[in-house]
Amino acid sequence: MFDIQRVLYTLPGILLGLTIHEFCHAYCAWKLGDNTAKDQGRLTLNPIKHIDLLGLLFIILAGFGWAKPVQFDPGQLKNYRRDKALIAAAGPLSNMVIGIVLALIVKYVFIHFFINVLESEFLFSLINSLYIAAKINFGLFIFNLLPIPPLDGSHIVFSGLNIPVDLEEKIRKLGMPLLLIIIVIQNTANITIIPIGFLVEKIMKLITGF
Repeated sequence: MFDIQRVLYTLPGILLGLTIHEFCHAYCAWKLGDNTAKDQGRLTLNPIKHIDLLGLLFIILAGFGWAKPVQFDPGQLKNYRRDKALIAAAGPLSNMVIGIVLALIVKYVFIHFFINVLESEFLFSLINSLYIAAKINFGLFIFNLLPIPPLDGSHIVFSGLNIPVDLEEKIRKLGMPLLLIIIVIQNTANITIIPIGFLVEKIMKLITGF
């Protein structure tokens, strides 16, 4: 059943997380000498430039989706494997930073304004949105670091292993089907293969205390 309230609470965190994630990919590539993403208009915090509508819909309805991938030109990078890993890592790391900042804001507000938050429906909704946004960004951080193509973690691992390009391409072709199988099993069979939710809850409790 479609829950409009859940969508309203989660949408800000999703848009924030995906937009800054892709912007950081583009910004890192640009700082490393590649103008591809900049020329494509991706060096911006405008969500419209980064959000894939179908991918966004999947995230809202199924908890799994995607944004428009940032492209880069290997020929413009000074050290291809190192720079590819840095570009890949920039996105997930930005989600980690967002998650930490939002979680600390929530913790500070609850510690110093607990009564006011509980007595104000607006404040409670706002803090709840920030709390959910923090969890979403920690989820994006963990999920994107998985070493499964086409996720960012696979680019980092492949860069470190320095495996042949043809072998890397064969592995990439298996990545998306494997990822989809894992997600379908988790959502339909109630079997936890990748404990992202568990890890997110642990991180939030570590930072906020609740």
